Amino acid sequence: MVPHPASPLYIGKRFFYRLYTKRYNSTVKFDESYVNVIPKHCGYNPKFERIDHLSQSLTATNDVGDSCDINGGKRLFLPSNILTELAKRAFTDIMYFLRPGHLAQLRKIYDDPESSDNDKFVSIQLLKNACIASARVLPGCQDTGTAIVIGYKGGSVMSINDHKSLAEGIYSAYAENKFRYSQMSALNMYKEVGTGCNLPAQIDIFAADGTSYDLLFIAKGGGSANKTFLYQETRAILDVNKLKGYLLEKISTIGTSACPPYHLVIVVGGLSAEMTLKTVKLASCKELDNLPIEGNRYGIAFRDVQLENELLRECQNLGIGAQFGGKYFCHDVRVVRLPRHGASCPIGIGVSCSADRQIKAKIDTTGVYIEKLEENPAQYLPDVQIEGNAVKIDLNRPISEILKALSELKVSSRVVLSGPLLVARDLAHQMLDNYLTEHGDLPEWFKQHPIYYAGPAKKPDQYASGSFGPTTAGRMDSYADRFMAKGASLISLAKGNRSRAFAKACKDHGGFYLGSVGGPAALIAKDCIKKMDVVAFPELGMEAVFKIEVDNFPAFVVVDCKGNDFYKKWTG
Repeated sequence: MVPHPASPLYIGKRFFYRLYTKRYNSTVKFDESYVNVIPKHCGYNPKFERIDHLSQSLTATNDVGDSCDINGGKRLFLPSNILTELAKRAFTDIMYFLRPGHLAQLRKIYDDPESSDNDKFVSIQLLKNACIASARVLPGCQDTGTAIVIGYKGGSVMSINDHKSLAEGIYSAYAENKFRYSQMSALNMYKEVGTGCNLPAQIDIFAADGTSYDLLFIAKGGGSANKTFLYQETRAILDVNKLKGYLLEKISTIGTSACPPYHLVIVVGGLSAEMTLKTVKLASCKELDNLPIEGNRYGIAFRDVQLENELLRECQNLGIGAQFGGKYFCHDVRVVRLPRHGASCPIGIGVSCSADRQIKAKIDTTGVYIEKLEENPAQYLPDVQIEGNAVKIDLNRPISEILKALSELKVSSRVVLSGPLLVARDLAHQMLDNYLTEHGDLPEWFKQHPIYYAGPAKKPDQYASGSFGPTTAGRMDSYADRFMAKGASLISLAKGNRSRAFAKACKDHGGFYLGSVGGPAALIAKDCIKKMDVVAFPELGMEAVFKIEVDNFPAFVVVDCKGNDFYKKWTG
């Protein structure tokens, strides 16, 4: 029934309709403030080092790199070799060195009296790893990542073939160092081959004003990239009594497979899904650290510092800690609020892991500059030895005896392993699974030793292997029950949490999962691995099956033969 025009109900409806229309649909004057949702130059300000030989090339002559007045402004001519050499330098540096702020946060974990023993152990391992990597032989992480370049090119910067020039520099960095090639090319929907050089890279160049060229170089490994999430919510989630609990629920499911302690980022809002996730990536690189701390009517992005502090405290109270229980699941939390379409409220969550590999560079009329990373990480390393109560496990005996020794330990127990391990990861597991389907059993050699899920970087002459940290355990969970039923993979070693199905397989077949510290790949290669030989599938390169000899390889009991799972209380 339609109310009478004179009735209070009709009048009330008209009033609120006019109020809504005036508030949301009335047109305001154009204002330049609407243009830059994310203000320019809002990232953190590092110390830069001038690259003199490139700077001299930039300004040597009028036709190569000179700047000249044109229409009252300046134009900068940029030869291609500058971008090539800059990319090569950037992707070399970030594999060996870390930002000083990140190292200081690792040291803070050790100095904090509230840190657990496991927190402190992980922090020391990561600091030792940084020291070894700084010798420029072994990269800090075996997963030397996907190469990503984000550039902002001023309109008065004159250069051509920028993408090609940057890609050539990336190629040289990976080819001339002991870095791993991780990129796969699809021949069809189901068949892939390695590209053999870690290209292609992700290169995104955006137009900007002025005569400067600002660049951010990122090496993003699979572990942390896989912990990037997009949730499509509605206006209803923007409630002070709902949002924090919702975010904590999502955060607790991240787990440890991306190598905490994390730099955690949460982005609420976004004009599109891709804007939300791009903002996650930038914030994780500290590129949005100097955003405003409050919003305005023009849709400006801002940081919610209060919510950041609240979420950091909650993360510290989760109990997950730096991989194996404690306080330091996260170093810090960044929360960015973006404008949104009225019908949408995307929420993005992501992390930068313990590798935290980013470096900034800039080119302007005064020269070529690159961020100065810390080349002396030893200054952050405390003069202590953390031995703890690690149980020594001799792997030079039948697998049944190793299982018996592990059965006497509770979950979260720290162990050190010495003896032979088999190394196998994704492609090797798939090929072994195909073998099992075809032959009804697995090769005997695959049943004789614990399995380490990993893929090494290229081997330097002076070491038994290249950087050799663990990969994410959960990717092999689908094989566990089939393999264990045939007496294989009864002991596995990797990083991160595992599924309930895997824990059940351990209970059904008497298996164990040992968690290795995710991150210190150079330390493992230098101090723990004494010998490495290819056992099977040499055509798979770093995904081949290897047999390695290890000495005092540290790990933790995460899932035992009774199905007890250290991470169950957090991951469900």
